[in-house]
Amino acid sequence: MQPYQWFLIVAAAALLAALLGFLVGRLLRFGEISKERKDAIKRSNAVILGAVYEKVLPFLPNFPYSPKDMVFIGKGFDYLVLDGLSEGELRKIVFLEVKSGSSRLNPNEKMIAAIVAEKAIEWKEYRF
Repeated sequence: MQPYQWFLIVAAAALLAALLGFLVGRLLRFGEISKERKDAIKRSNAVILGAVYEKVLPFLPNFPYSPKDMVFIGKGFDYLVLDGLSEGELRKIVFLEVKSGSSRLNPNEKMIAAIVAEKAIEWKEYRF
């Protein structure tokens, strides 16, 4: 066999191995993308369902607060509950965060909960 024939065989084998590696890599990456898409859809559905729960929760039976006493905030926490205000007798003020499933408080919500627990809350009136 001529030396250039060996070179062609080795080059063809290397090219075939590279092509095979590329195809296997693409198939593996396709599987990862598919998993990532499914996970993103699952998380998106959970967020949408959570948003629906936030809005419907005050109207469910056995909910401890009157919907008339609830103000939707949505940033930092979900509701400010002025418990009893609609009846003319304010009993307490509640910072209410609605969670579903295994969701946890985010860092901002944790900070708000800590400030409320420390009772570092003020009433101020601003006039202009």
